[in-house]
Amino acid sequence: MTRRRTAAAAALLALLLPLPLAAAGTAAAGTPAAGTAAAADSPSAAERSRPAVQLPRPTGRFAVGREDLHLVDRSRTDPWAGSGPRELMVTMRYPARRDTGSAARYLTREEARLLLVDRGLDQAIPVETLAGTASASRTGARPVAGRHPLVVLSPGFTVHRATLTALAEDLASRGYVVAAVDHAHESVGTAFPGGRVLTCLACDKAEETGMRAVSDNRARDVSFLLDRLTGPHPAWRHAGLIDPGRIAMAGHSIGGASAIAAMAADPRIRAGVNMDGGNATPVPANGLGGRPFLLLGAQQRGPGGNATWDRDWPLLDGWKRWITFDGSDHFTFSDFPAIGEQLGLNDPETPLPGARSVELTRRYVGAFLDRHLRGESRPVLDGPSAGAPEVRFHAP
Repeated sequence: MTRRRTAAAAALLALLLPLPLAAAGTAAAGTPAAGTAAAADSPSAAERSRPAVQLPRPTGRFAVGREDLHLVDRSRTDPWAGSGPRELMVTMRYPARRDTGSAARYLTREEARLLLVDRGLDQAIPVETLAGTASASRTGARPVAGRHPLVVLSPGFTVHRATLTALAEDLASRGYVVAAVDHAHESVGTAFPGGRVLTCLACDKAEETGMRAVSDNRARDVSFLLDRLTGPHPAWRHAGLIDPGRIAMAGHSIGGASAIAAMAADPRIRAGVNMDGGNATPVPANGLGGRPFLLLGAQQRGPGGNATWDRDWPLLDGWKRWITFDGSDHFTFSDFPAIGEQLGLNDPETPLPGARSVELTRRYVGAFLDRHLRGESRPVLDGPSAGAPEVRFHAP
């Protein structure tokens, strides 16, 4: 890059930029995760006393409950480790009653440390600052009775499921159950039960297998997750909240691309959202059975902006939109811009403010889900509006 950046902007880019590739059974006891992952849910008294970075508050009328699950698929060998069963860590969020539960932390200390080291920010940002990011999630909160649509969220390659917290919390506050998934060995650090922190074995192996192996494998993860959440012996104690006839998947980067792979493999997923991910797994030649799909991308640079989206757009055979945000970049659709903005790490080449990034992502993803899982009219999806001048609708 030839243009010089400020030190703060460079630091933000270190946090936001993915590794090169990112550009492109049974439950364990069927209970909340034990060991490191569960013990770190609640911040210590010392950490609660520190000033915290605050994610934007959810917009819905419900409080947000949270519970972590550790799921083990003993029918599959982990493709990255080459041994042992396939494991998932899942954060369930759900509409909850206010004034119940206790505050949940954003990341464990070790998860936060590994993320900061990976981005070269471990000397610039204290581990406690990132780990203690304040959010609306409450562990042990009493759920709001009823049957709610389920949304599965899959994060970008190398990053933790927590990076989609602002979106997950907003959906839960508006009456959705949300399952955010960490796929084992696909982040730089995820805490699992028994004091284990699994690192990114896939980061090296995907250079040989290609990113389609990642998205296809995540599709299998999601089908297993749906089995464990909606099957006859569910792994989650509040599984009765889920309406199995109203399921969608959304994801960021390769997580968004995986929504296509998952929909192609599993007809239970009625709608999908890809937030700025190249389609490593193409849309099948016969489409997605008329199911709706939203492509939500960063600011387009040049005609088309994304070659795989150009390729696959004609094959999306249901309701579809291709929407981009001016002044955005790859990680606009995650929590990172909102966190970086509060730390004074602003990137002049991505002028869309962090809080606005969260607001727009919530608005358009939420409207899409309302329309296709609840049958509600959402005119914001029909075209440009005066209240969102940054938003562009494309018809390749």
